Amino acid sequence: MKLNVLERVTLMGLLPAESNLVTFKILADLRKALSFSEKEIKECGIIQKEGRIFWKKSVDKEITFGEQARIIVNTALLKVDKEEKVNEGNYSLFEKFKPVLEVKK
Repeated sequence: MKLNVLERVTLMGLLPAESNLVTFKILADLRKALSFSEKEIKECGIIQKEGRIFWKKSVDKEITFGEQARIIVNTALLKVDKEEKVNEGNYSLFEKFKPVLEVKK
């Protein structure tokens, strides 16, 4: 799945910081895949200033998500939806992952 700079940064921020041992290994691999290489940082003009990340150019990166990684991402997205924190910055992740949202009654 191709993710742009915003989607990668946003998804890294949504992933849980703690988990069980098996899930933690999957999270570590996922964070590594989502992170930026020195070449990407230079190419995109990525900088961090005052706790925020800025970039001049966005490029897509192909990232492979295994079954467990998808479950972790979907769980994180469901939490965002439940907390009613869906916004312009994370909406495209919902479109790409299409988590099954509970119907509100």
